[in-house]
Amino acid sequence: MAIKVKIADIKTVFLNLLMCVVIFYAVYFIAVSLCIGGFRIEDIDSLLAPFDFKTSPSWTNSKYVVNLISAEVTFFISGLMFALIVEEWVWDYAITVTLIHVGLTTVVMSEFPSADHWWISIGSGLSVMAFGGQLLAYKLFKNNFIYPVLEDF
Repeated sequence: MAIKVKIADIKTVFLNLLMCVVIFYAVYFIAVSLCIGGFRIEDIDSLLAPFDFKTSPSWTNSKYVVNLISAEVTFFISGLMFALIVEEWVWDYAITVTLIHVGLTTVVMSEFPSADHWWISIGSGLSVMAFGGQLLAYKLFKNNFIYPVLEDF
């Protein structure tokens, strides 16, 4: 039993992944900008906000609240938008985009994230993105879903 993969399939996957990453960060920066404007914060770097895990977690710290709200909103909206692009494998793209985000965060901040609150935020956001997007994809495209034949395994 050999695995046969067409180059066009790989190109489609990478193109979908590129679109998902661009959508994720576009939504992230829009959400951060709206939160900064909504909370009227002037001392936050909006370019580093998606990667900032060093802000101390406190509900009275408006910088932390902006980072948390924008992250969770981004994960939710991105999952729904991923469903429109990839149609079925939303969970796979959600995990991959989240891993890319963790990698970029490590590069931008020059250290691996060790803050518990950041990992909880990422984990809950990933769950919302994967489940919400997958549910929307199922509802919109359930007639087009490809179900594996388990007798071949």
